[in-house]
Amino acid sequence: MTDYHIADVELAAEGKRRILWADRNMPVLTSIRERFSDEKPLKDIRLSACLHVTAETANLMRTLKAGGADVLLCASNPLSTQDDVAASLVEDFGIKTFALNGEERETYYDHIRAALDFKPQITLDDGADLVSTLHSDYPDDISGVRCSMEETTTGVIRLEAMAQDKALKIPVVAVNDADTKHLFDNQYGTGQSTVDGIIRATDVLLAGKNFVVGGYGMCGRGLANRARGMGAHVVVTEVEPVRALQAVMDGFKVMSMDDAAVIGDIFCTVTGNTTVLTTQHFEKMKNGALIANSGHFNVEINIEGLEMLANKVNRNVRNYVDEYLFSDGRSIFLLGEGRLINLVAAEGHPADVMDMSFALQSLMAEYSVQNDLTPAVHSVPREVDKLVASLKLQTMGIEIDALTDEQETYLNSWEEGT
Repeated sequence: MTDYHIADVELAAEGKRRILWADRNMPVLTSIRERFSDEKPLKDIRLSACLHVTAETANLMRTLKAGGADVLLCASNPLSTQDDVAASLVEDFGIKTFALNGEERETYYDHIRAALDFKPQITLDDGADLVSTLHSDYPDDISGVRCSMEETTTGVIRLEAMAQDKALKIPVVAVNDADTKHLFDNQYGTGQSTVDGIIRATDVLLAGKNFVVGGYGMCGRGLANRARGMGAHVVVTEVEPVRALQAVMDGFKVMSMDDAAVIGDIFCTVTGNTTVLTTQHFEKMKNGALIANSGHFNVEINIEGLEMLANKVNRNVRNYVDEYLFSDGRSIFLLGEGRLINLVAAEGHPADVMDMSFALQSLMAEYSVQNDLTPAVHSVPREVDKLVASLKLQTMGIEIDALTDEQETYLNSWEEGT
């Protein structure tokens, strides 16, 4: 097996500049890298990661390598790879990298197979494609995997389904569900980067537009608030009554997607589910409607249905924008081929917020070496979550109070009442 498959090694200089720039805004991960470099907690561990190949991810790979691991990285989405970053990982940091922006499905899975042929003892996943391929195509290698970490809501959903079906044969840590991940990365990272991606792709003015957000999980909340902050009239659609009620009380208009389809100017799905926007909605949309997705997989928009309804498709009317023309004269514009618009047309989440997510990944890789976990979906230990939050506050120069002995005693007792 060769050590890499990338677009062009000559892009490395620009990639290195971007990696080091991101590193300036990842002080928690930097502090962990310094400790890992001294202690080598991952010594002699083979580690394969299937993640978005961005500047922030590069700094995670540097940290894991500093900890003594032999690391390999492949892409978790065909359009999210930053080719210059991939080149720098190979040329400047000696990290095995298999990722090409725009890679075909066959190449995408060839890269996943390269990651599994590496015989990893730990895996990091973003969407669970690595773990699911391990279970379906590499059953003889499952026993060699100590643990996996999952970064996304979509991946956790898949893994919990595997566990429910008793198909999951390895321990997996749901890093996505840790507070210092989903409350920040999902909400603030997805919110800002998705708005960034939509604007870069279209140069549209959000102020005054009807902006429809499909889903009100942490990603949907972040997106809805960022769009509102840009002056959009935000509509939320949901299937879960508690989340719908939260959206109402947060001041958003909530309705069914059938009703929202009639009035929306911009649509973005962030549910982690399939066919959120489908033919019954396309038929109702106004001329010029923009549709995008910021969920992990490109299944949230029924693209086949859109192509079936359209008389003609004009590809790349603008970078990352395809126009679907209908017989009644309407046009609907699909952004980023229905893939993660924040990574296709923009640069993904800011480094400041990925600092916490990748600090968690690093610490849980260390934790999985130090502890024998059973095959199941595990939560990040509360003490690790709190440690990452404390480190982040320290890097921001923020001090908080500590419980007094009296307060500790009160919280641990039951006798004292009114």
